[in-house]
Amino acid sequence: MTRWLDDDEQHAWRSFLAASQVIQEELDRQLQRDSGMPHAYYAVLVRLSEAPERRMRMSELAAGVNSSQSRLSHAIARLEERGWVRRLPCPADRRVSWASLTDAGHDVLAAAAPGHVEAVRRCLFDRLTPEQTGQLAAICAAVLGERRS
Repeated sequence: MTRWLDDDEQHAWRSFLAASQVIQEELDRQLQRDSGMPHAYYAVLVRLSEAPERRMRMSELAAGVNSSQSRLSHAIARLEERGWVRRLPCPADRRVSWASLTDAGHDVLAAAAPGHVEAVRRCLFDRLTPEQTGQLAAICAAVLGERRS
C-alpha cells in the first residue's frame, strides 16, 4: 500500500527541492562567474585539498563528492587540462588511480574560496537563525545516516 505524503510532508518536500535547486544554481553561477569552474569541480578541489598529501584514490574521491566514477573521471580529465589536478598510478595496484591536487590547483582553490563562502552565507546561513542552523545540521545527519547504513 502506498504511503502518500500528507499536506505538511508534501509542502516540506517541495520546499526542500526548490531550496536545494536555488542554492545549487546560485553556487554554480557564482563559481562559474568568479572562478571559471562549476561547483562540481570546486568540490573535487576541496576534497583533495583536505586529504593527506593533497591526494586521494579515485574511488574514495568519487564517494566523497557523491559522484559516479565515470563522471569523476571526466571531471578529473578537465581539471588535468587546466593543470589543477594530476592523475597518478598506484605503484602497488595497477587498477587503482590517485588524483593529486597541484600547487596551481591549490592556488585556484584558495582564490575561489572567499567568494564561494560568501555565496554560501548569502544563500543559506544569513537566512537562518543559529537554532535553525543546528536543526538543518541534525536533519542532514539523519538523512545521510539513513543512506549510509
